[in-house]
Amino acid sequence: MTLSTRKLGSQGLRVSVIGLGCMGMSQSYGPADEAESIATLHRAIELGCTFFDTAEVYGPHTNEALLGRALKGRRDEVTIATKFGFRIENGKQIGTDRNSRPEHIREAVDGSLSRLATDHIDLLYQHRVDPAVPIEDMAGAVSKLITEGKVRFFGLSEAGAANIGRAHVVHPVSAVQSEYSLWERNLEPEIIPLLSELGIGLVPFAPLGRGFLTGDVKRAEDYPEGDFRRGDPRYQGANYDANVQAAGIVRDIAAAKDVKPGQIALAWLLHKGSDLRLDIVPIPGTKRRKYLEENVAAAAIKLDAAAMQALDDALAPGKVAGERYNERVMVTIDR
Repeated sequence: MTLSTRKLGSQGLRVSVIGLGCMGMSQSYGPADEAESIATLHRAIELGCTFFDTAEVYGPHTNEALLGRALKGRRDEVTIATKFGFRIENGKQIGTDRNSRPEHIREAVDGSLSRLATDHIDLLYQHRVDPAVPIEDMAGAVSKLITEGKVRFFGLSEAGAANIGRAHVVHPVSAVQSEYSLWERNLEPEIIPLLSELGIGLVPFAPLGRGFLTGDVKRAEDYPEGDFRRGDPRYQGANYDANVQAAGIVRDIAAAKDVKPGQIALAWLLHKGSDLRLDIVPIPGTKRRKYLEENVAAAAIKLDAAAMQALDDALAPGKVAGERYNERVMVTIDR
């Protein structure tokens, strides 16, 4: 199958209805495998999954460079989203420090353009809000880069409602990237209504619940050192047991349709946009062709109202045990 497209925002950006999160090709989920990662990127293009998500901090820098090598001669076939906003020195991320000073944004974008081997970034996100820099100043700096042609569209990642609104006044925001899935519904009370009102698209990262909704999970301590899930509170102890039970509805509906649980989780997101009057484009991450193909196939799965309601109810807010992040990471989220 070849994926259809879906708009993000009201400024003309169209992307494949499912994207590809590329972070895991370089960090957080076990050792890298460049050959398989590049094969996965090429297979994605063949399937019409052409919305690739990266960031300067992934590696740092190595993930953008990987895409630059993989997309040589194929740049015009894809839509690239990348992000700036964390402090990086000598190739290392400095804790959770942020840097969105306008002069630094220009430096960061020039670095991303070089690593990606391109003359423009299709969608540029501020990775996290920088409390030391007025959001208006940051948005103004990105707006200048758009005028210059180095960037096409403007996005925010994990921004709160007030900052989304203030940034949008300075330059229209096409997309907000935040965690949203059956597993994590924190956007529903405030952010999603605002995005719908302003005509901003939503790009959910971790749409498979950091792997939990695939049904192929282990306890935190069973993952190797360097794997993000070792420190994920929802994979630990009693939380793990409760969450396996809560996610049972996903496995049950998948079994009834003879598909994978992760495909049901993605289909739920693709259907949910209609209910919320919102354009939603999930970006499940993988570094393997097998899982890419499974994810793309989710676009063909139909869920009726009864299945949607059953999923909504079983994994409603409060049904998932454990904090979304550990305390060290939580400080990076805009409240």
